[in-house]
Amino acid sequence: MSDQLIPNRFRQDLLQGKTLIGCWAAMGSAYATEVLGVAGFDWVLLDGEHAPNDITTFVPQLMALKGSKSAPVVRPPCNEPVVIKRLLDIGFYNFLIPFVETQQQAELAVAATRYPPAGIRGVSVSHRSNMFGTVPDYFNQINDNITVMVQIESQAGLDNLDAIAAVDGVDGLFVGPSDLAAALGHLGQAGHPQVQEAIRHIFARAKAQGKASGILAPVEADARRYLEWGATFVAVGSDLGIYRAGTQALCDRFTK
Repeated sequence: MSDQLIPNRFRQDLLQGKTLIGCWAAMGSAYATEVLGVAGFDWVLLDGEHAPNDITTFVPQLMALKGSKSAPVVRPPCNEPVVIKRLLDIGFYNFLIPFVETQQQAELAVAATRYPPAGIRGVSVSHRSNMFGTVPDYFNQINDNITVMVQIESQAGLDNLDAIAAVDGVDGLFVGPSDLAAALGHLGQAGHPQVQEAIRHIFARAKAQGKASGILAPVEADARRYLEWGATFVAVGSDLGIYRAGTQALCDRFTK
């Protein structure tokens, strides 16, 4: 174990506007997540909102990605400080906070990831993130190494977009296309022109405020369009989707 805090290269790259291609991990399997790490994505999102994950399944997935090129990013089930605190303590540095609709909610997300006086993160002197108390400079440096991205996926989020993006410590805006489509009256139609216009608007406003922007886009044509529109943090698939499509295609070749 290192006794020094390793700088968060993922956050540095995100803030520098580098294109970062990722993949969703929704299967809750350390084995499947390790395969994603071997593939070489820039980041892998471990999902705690819409996938069967919790603290006990996240830890082995973090271990599975250790040493890989892929930076672990976590989506907690909600914007709740105690939940976020536990994810910080097990070793997550990069957070995607779902369903942020106001400046105050964005400020709470940032505060939950920072030790006082900058925030409200609870203090434990020994946990997995500080190598069980063996990193002497952890408390002095960790606040500056935490990434916070917030999801815009409602009409209220759109209405408060600039105020959310302006929050110090919010490093990026991420579009939740399915929820956004539903909120705009187009459930299941993320490709609807009104939804696409809203997505492009989010990317543009993020860029105007010097913040990264991203989205989940498992359809290649969508992903390439969003990259052209200025998104830099794009998930181009999920382990579950890849597995489902691959197994169905194999079965169909022999049974139809």
